[in-house]
Amino acid sequence: MAPSLLDTFRILSSFEPPRGSLREAPWEAYVDWAIAQGLAPLASYNLEYRLPGALAPEWARDRLLSIYSGSVNENVMKLVNFKQCVGELEGRQVLVLGGASFADTLYPHVGFRPVLEIQVLVRSMDVEGFSGYLAQHDFRPEPNEAPHGARKVLSDGRTPIYLYADVLGASRQAELREVFARAQPMKIYGPSVFRPDLEDAVLLVCLEQAREGYQLPWLSFVDLRELVLGAPQMGGLYSRPLDAAVLLERARAWRLERALHTSLSIVARLFPETAPRVQPLLPPLRRATRELLERLVVVPASEVGKMRHVRGSERLRKLLTGQ
Repeated sequence: MAPSLLDTFRILSSFEPPRGSLREAPWEAYVDWAIAQGLAPLASYNLEYRLPGALAPEWARDRLLSIYSGSVNENVMKLVNFKQCVGELEGRQVLVLGGASFADTLYPHVGFRPVLEIQVLVRSMDVEGFSGYLAQHDFRPEPNEAPHGARKVLSDGRTPIYLYADVLGASRQAELREVFARAQPMKIYGPSVFRPDLEDAVLLVCLEQAREGYQLPWLSFVDLRELVLGAPQMGGLYSRPLDAAVLLERARAWRLERALHTSLSIVARLFPETAPRVQPLLPPLRRATRELLERLVVVPASEVGKMRHVRGSERLRKLLTGQ
């Protein structure tokens, strides 16, 4: 039986892909979609080195391989450039989020996880000071509108840096201070750079997904999959089981219970192997709420190969994030 588009996605986004033929996979539909979703580097590595070839057509392998090669070079350039900028910064606390935090903690190779930009979280009072510090390294504000939730976007022409602050809303300053207090140092980047604790990292991913109305690259769901599984391929900060009681309590305090339920439900739907880990992490929502989220968000957001907006996404964003 020929692999479906969903089968192909699951196989090629796995860190332990099952061997078998992908000759009849829907390559015409998969390749462009996978590139747009940030999945091409991992897919290419699996095809070339884990599966070898899997009878995939040469044109598909060539296109994916070119993206993989470019991803490795781009990631190294951006991360080294960031390190050179912040390595001597002292007396501050800058939390690295997203791909720049996950590429070396969740993925066996830094090239598997494209880092399109560096996302950082700083205290609100540090936004202007950190922007001024980056200006000394030729970073200038980008003229385009910042993505949802970002205070500023700066770039030196090579590395965009997104600055976030007050991501939990003005009414939850105490909870945000605790995020900074729990953060763990990223010593390779100098004394001022940190990354969030595991449970905080999960909730921050869910917050980003909800804020974007679940219209974001599916690579984000691979990130969340590995956080839920405890990064079993690695041996760092995120390589441990999630503390369900802690996660659920923080979700309640952050008013992210609906977003956590939605994001975890999507992950369980896309990656059935995560279901046993997901189940104890689901907040106890009312049945009517669960059914509404399933119908309006989880099912449409889990439809592989589609790029459609969830209806009423702005109202749903407020429902999911409490903001």
